[in-house]
Amino acid sequence: MPSPDGHDAQMMRSVLETGGLWTVDTRAPSYRQLRPFNQPDRARYSQLPEADEESAAYWETDGFPVHKGLSTHLAGIEEHPDPVAAHVMAVCSGYAYSGAETVSMIMARLGLEKNHCRLISATVDAMFICSRAFLIQSGDGKVVILCYRGTEPTNLANGLTDVDVEPERINYQFEDPCASVHAGFYRNVRATRHEVMEALRRAVVGRSVRKPVEGESDRMPGKLEALYITGHSLGGAMASMLAVMLRHEKKYAAVAELLKGVYTFGQPMIGDPSLAGACENDREFSRKIIRYVHGDDVVPHFPPVTAGPYEHFGREYRYRISHLQQSVSGWLRYLGSSYQPQTGEWRETDTYTSQMSSFLGFALGVTTLAARKSQILRALPVVYSLEDHLPAHYIGALTPGRVSDEFGD
Repeated sequence: MPSPDGHDAQMMRSVLETGGLWTVDTRAPSYRQLRPFNQPDRARYSQLPEADEESAAYWETDGFPVHKGLSTHLAGIEEHPDPVAAHVMAVCSGYAYSGAETVSMIMARLGLEKNHCRLISATVDAMFICSRAFLIQSGDGKVVILCYRGTEPTNLANGLTDVDVEPERINYQFEDPCASVHAGFYRNVRATRHEVMEALRRAVVGRSVRKPVEGESDRMPGKLEALYITGHSLGGAMASMLAVMLRHEKKYAAVAELLKGVYTFGQPMIGDPSLAGACENDREFSRKIIRYVHGDDVVPHFPPVTAGPYEHFGREYRYRISHLQQSVSGWLRYLGSSYQPQTGEWRETDTYTSQMSSFLGFALGVTTLAARKSQILRALPVVYSLEDHLPAHYIGALTPGRVSDEFGD
């Protein structure tokens, strides 16, 4: 591996650490490295000294990065949900199904140039543990996004985490001392929690979430001002679970007070009615939990009633689009009419997504993966849809109108 060569270097390190944890550290490329064939508008920046060719502003163009001044924006948000934050978190959650280098790169394209990224991973198949946590720290050190990876379709153990629904009591003083949580989600968060919290502790005091390579300083230009937690599917459940831990463990107070928002996408329920009710009654906390449910996504209805009582908490936003209207519009294309894909809108609801009656509902949801590919079958109403659960749908529905995609091309 080549030695680091200053700010332009991308440094990646895989380390097998004690306790069965794998960590991968990387640093995102600069805007100049992301667009090697683009030439800056020198006339536009004629007042910049030649040395400033390395500055971010010198290489910015219309549409790139996707969100200019992103770190400043995320640190300064006062009211959630915020459309930029929602888009950034959805993209981060979708790309969390890849590796640290890809996540770091895509977050740089969104606007976090030269971010520091750490992946913390723990896998114990026999215990249904498959925990992946990404920490993305802005180059100025002021913002950290903690993103949990969701259920991996090709990993059976990871899928079994979702069906490990045995309730487990949580050791916090809620209104009901018997409040319990989903054992599989709880276990997965705890598998990587201490390494995650150690990285966040470093960010609070102005240090990098990464472990520095030899000869490199871990000092950041600024200290942590805003923490966001996010995830899709299982990742969303883990995000909400860690937020509950931050709220109720006094030792994490320095980090908890910097929590800006928790954005989840297609998140299943994590606790019983006692836990959900206690979190709902904590208005300051529950207002920070933003849950997005796209269409007829089946996963937010999980676990089923047969597994015991579970409930959602926080603020729920649903995206609705008429599949019949969408299908008819598609048919009109064949009749010579101009075709415009139908879109829906996000609306907050006071009636939270409820549990499905049994695991059969999930099986029915799987059939939509094939049905939605057919022009005719797409118009049929469904109760549960695994197709609507795909992270690309959440990203598409949350992309601001002025943005073409997350790459900024």
